[in-house]
Amino acid sequence: MRIQTVLRYIGMVLLFESAFMLLSAGISYLNGVDSGFTPLLLSFLLTALLGSFPLIFVGKGGSMTSKESYAIVIGAWLASCFVGMFPFLLWGGEFSVINAWFESVSGFTATGASILNDIEALPKGLLFWRSVTHWIGGVGVVMFALVILPMMGRSRMTMSSLEISSMARDNYRYRSSKIMQILLSVYLGMTVVCAVALKLAGMGWFDAVNHAFSAIATGGFSTKNASVGAFGSVWVEIVLIFFMFASSLHYGIIYATIIGRKNNIFRTEAATFYIKSTALICLVVTLSLWLGGTYGGFFESLRHGVFQVVAIVTTSGFATADTTVWPALAVCLLMWLSVQGGMAGSTSGGLKSDRVLIAGKLIKARIRQQQHPNAIIRIKNNGVVQDNDLVNFAILYVVIYGCTILGGTIINAACGVDLTTAFSASIASTGNIGPGFGAVGSLDNYSSMPIVVKVVSTLQMLLGRLEIFGLIQFFLMKWWK
Repeated sequence: MRIQTVLRYIGMVLLFESAFMLLSAGISYLNGVDSGFTPLLLSFLLTALLGSFPLIFVGKGGSMTSKESYAIVIGAWLASCFVGMFPFLLWGGEFSVINAWFESVSGFTATGASILNDIEALPKGLLFWRSVTHWIGGVGVVMFALVILPMMGRSRMTMSSLEISSMARDNYRYRSSKIMQILLSVYLGMTVVCAVALKLAGMGWFDAVNHAFSAIATGGFSTKNASVGAFGSVWVEIVLIFFMFASSLHYGIIYATIIGRKNNIFRTEAATFYIKSTALICLVVTLSLWLGGTYGGFFESLRHGVFQVVAIVTTSGFATADTTVWPALAVCLLMWLSVQGGMAGSTSGGLKSDRVLIAGKLIKARIRQQQHPNAIIRIKNNGVVQDNDLVNFAILYVVIYGCTILGGTIINAACGVDLTTAFSASIASTGNIGPGFGAVGSLDNYSSMPIVVKVVSTLQMLLGRLEIFGLIQFFLMKWWK
């Protein structure tokens, strides 16, 4: 593997990231040269230097091998998280090295977990940088691979497969260049419309843009200590519910719906399953809150119930209420949604509802097979027989995903964390959700967690964002042939 060539392309990614640091420094300058200006400007210079160095001293290489493509993608993720620490570390405050790493990884993986006890103490430039890490990480390395690295030829799809599973690519049904156009047009378009809608709903432009970045990336970083609940606006919550949920749908299906194709939101089996199951859980959680007397009336229960269900299932992690005091049924359902997540091909995390649907069909097929031993039963999606390799990989992923959660829970508990917190923190980190239950509830943070728990959580965030196997293969490159 040509390390120098890998470093060259990682340098391109860092230059892209440094431009957003400079933009964040500009926000600080426009706000009276606040305390975030110098850290952001120095971070820009340092990141730009690191990105430029391999471009100056390393020549262009030929076509990429699979090993080099993986190294570029994973290396770009790790390097982005590393340099993303710079503004936090240089600013100081609550940001120790571990805390800065945690905040950076949480940002780029669009997890939204935080170590900050006082978010509002951050200057606007640094708040903007936090939200930008979400927005960059939301569309992720796919954008880097298809936009910044278009010269990579056949390696482009090898790289994009780290974020677009075979399940998701089936719904795109386009070449890689067209997928790039769909991703960017839908992502940018929804970001702009969401920001404008939040402004019309009553937010200031700064808060509107920051929350639009978080909502479309299904991240969860807010500019307020009390998250979205600080605004106390039904209209703000309605706008965020719509855009969080839209961002958790397959982007190819959204595009197909807009241009009037048949494989749209209303005719795709995975999408209808996801929409109907989420609506049903919204209803059950609302009834649980209402009948349990958690809130004063049905409509208040509906307001908080729907918002938190959508925030969790889309893995956005915004909050308007303290879910740790909710009835056991509601908490159990939110736990399940934390595992499931949104659809493949979206910016949301989790196991993905598509895999849950396939697992359910496989269980049903197994029961029918026992009833009719001689029957040939195939797993279908939208009437199309699914390849056995796709089905087997989906089930394997479910198993590995569960083992990742279990392993994180054991380590967290071994560090002295109570079981509820240990389990929910492991789910929330692996699923890129952010808040969990217990000491890391919807209105709490990870500041009190032991250092080992914070480090393990960041590893789980990266595993979840890269769908586990992408990161694992990176560390097994030595044995590739």
